[in-house]
Amino acid sequence: MENLEEHTTIHIQVPVTGMTCAACALSVEKVLKKQEGVENCAVNFANETVQLTIDGDKTSIEKLQSKVQSVGYDLILPSDDTRTQVEAYKTQKHDSLKRSAIGSAILGIPVSILGMFFMNEPWVPWVSWILSTPVVFYFGKNFFFNAWKQALHGSANMDTLVAASTGVAYFFSVFTTLFPEFWHHRGLHAHIYFEASAIVIVFVLIGKLLEENAKSNTSSAIKKLIGFQPKTVWLIVNGEEQQVPIDEVRVGDRVVVKPGERIAVDGKVLFGHSFVDESMISGEPIPVEKSKGTKVFSGTINQQGTLKFLAEKVGSETLLSQIIKRVQEAQGSKAPIQKLVDKIASVFVPVVLGIAIVTFISWMVFDGTNAFSYALITSVSVLVIACPCALGLATPTAIMVGIGKAAEEGMLIKDAESLELAHRLDTIVLDKTGTLTEGKPSVKDSFGLEDSHIVDLFVSIEQASSHPLAQAIIPFLKEKNSKNQTLSHFENVVGKGVKAVLEETTYFLGSVKWMRELGIYQENQLYHHWQNLGYTTVFLANEKEILAGIALEDTIKPDAKKAISTLQEAGIEIVMLTGDNHKTAQKVAFELGITQFKAEVLPSDKSKIVREFQQKGNVVGMVGDGINDSEALAQADVSIAMSKGSDVAMDVAKITLISDQLIKISEVINLSKRTQSIIQQNLFWAFIYNIIGIPIAAGVLFPINGFLMNPMLAGAAMAFSSVSVVTNSLRLKK
Repeated sequence: MENLEEHTTIHIQVPVTGMTCAACALSVEKVLKKQEGVENCAVNFANETVQLTIDGDKTSIEKLQSKVQSVGYDLILPSDDTRTQVEAYKTQKHDSLKRSAIGSAILGIPVSILGMFFMNEPWVPWVSWILSTPVVFYFGKNFFFNAWKQALHGSANMDTLVAASTGVAYFFSVFTTLFPEFWHHRGLHAHIYFEASAIVIVFVLIGKLLEENAKSNTSSAIKKLIGFQPKTVWLIVNGEEQQVPIDEVRVGDRVVVKPGERIAVDGKVLFGHSFVDESMISGEPIPVEKSKGTKVFSGTINQQGTLKFLAEKVGSETLLSQIIKRVQEAQGSKAPIQKLVDKIASVFVPVVLGIAIVTFISWMVFDGTNAFSYALITSVSVLVIACPCALGLATPTAIMVGIGKAAEEGMLIKDAESLELAHRLDTIVLDKTGTLTEGKPSVKDSFGLEDSHIVDLFVSIEQASSHPLAQAIIPFLKEKNSKNQTLSHFENVVGKGVKAVLEETTYFLGSVKWMRELGIYQENQLYHHWQNLGYTTVFLANEKEILAGIALEDTIKPDAKKAISTLQEAGIEIVMLTGDNHKTAQKVAFELGITQFKAEVLPSDKSKIVREFQQKGNVVGMVGDGINDSEALAQADVSIAMSKGSDVAMDVAKITLISDQLIKISEVINLSKRTQSIIQQNLFWAFIYNIIGIPIAAGVLFPINGFLMNPMLAGAAMAFSSVSVVTNSLRLKK
């Protein structure tokens, strides 16, 4: 664990266990914020973590853990096996919820059927009692445990309301089953409400299971990123290669990486030549040539030759580790929507409990003959009718239908927040390579290939070359019916190109820069035009002149221009980011009608740019496809990945476009607008239902017309409100 004594201010993210709702997160946050030495605190219920900024001289994680434990929760202290502990906790929690949801449904649904269709049968109360008891006190025991823990510390959450309503309905039904004459002697019908207590437990458990399934995916991106870190590394020790665990690598060690292996730490090449796939860092599809003096980065893949390099950054200091850290921080930051949930949860529960208590007392004080009977029935009715089913279903049902509709249209949406937020987007940041473009180079232009001998020579040298651009050039040349020639000599000139000899004539194949060094390059309008267009160029020359040339470019996607103009027409500001050079970026931006773009940006630059827009008050969407986009995707308010991109990008992003059609971004925003409208309608009816239903359940109409709602009618009203909310949500399917 990090030694807090050595620092004044510590920033740390710690897993929290025992939380069951947004109100729990609020409770943990309140407790921590009260402690001396806690400068800042944000609890995220979605990924069950707390981000802390603490003064190490005034407090410690151990002290804070003790305070959190005192209110019924816990912190998992940082250690070597923290990740293992967290995974074990989440697995156990998910499995327990799954067993409880299935078990409660098996027993609870028959109770509900009996209560609706066989209510007048004399045996029904006894069978319902038998079936509902394990539902309430075994499968639903955590609601009562959590409510009790909250009560001990003078607070309440949704568990409190569920426990109170189901517990009172259950014990009321037990009393009625055992002593029906108590009600008969007072002129009241002895009705039982086992079905209300059981089915509420079933609904809530199923909802929690669905929620847990959604939350469990948030850590998969981090797992994949961590998977890019090799477990072992080859070091040169006393002149010999020796394989050691990555934890033993220190700055200054000499590291060997062989073809096909991932580079373990950041460093500088001492010896060797190879091409390294750095797409996870730069986002660019073409592997980067490495030779003496060039930098290499952890997690990238060495494709060909063996490299020996000096370790410069190890452990948490490597570029990959920094990406992992920033993704974790961005995922753990608190979403605005959660603050609204906190407020509703913190007010709704105590208000309803208070109304039920006031109702009971009022009847006991102001009614005469049947005071206790009326007080009990009305207070139970208040708790049952106010059980937050409609309120709880208002958002998730709309989201579930909206997400299902999106999937049918080729858009995978991972969470409610993104679908809710997408309609508010006013800025969209797009990665260039693989998002706006196809992500692989293709031949755009050429010259000097009319002569079949030149074509044969060109393809012969490219086939002998190991350069990645050859993979795009060879198919193009073979379409010209080229024939392979036998080279008498072939030499790879590091960082420049290749040198070959055919029939005693020396040829050079490489970049403009090399042609200039050889004194072969002559100013040419076509070459200049290619440079202005930002093309990547490859020239074939003999010792006197350039014979042929090929220009390559990453192709813009067919629907990109239409997609961009549609977003711009909707008033959304478009910003393009790329690790590519300025001229190439400028060309793509111009063709797509994008006025804001930034070239030669690193992964941390992308997330920083997103953050800068957010600090201005913008709601920012990020669209990307590579591992290098993961930081920015995690930082953005709404993150969208292309399905042909990296697994990590798709895991970090909350929305994945299955078809890779950019026009789907506009469709996501439109669906979000419709979904938000449905959510607002649902919340309106759920609140109106409570505003009207709770006073009636409390007996407000009794002095006027003698109407007194019994708990069964309250249960029916509760069910009707839930059905109306679900039915309204289903309109999204149209």
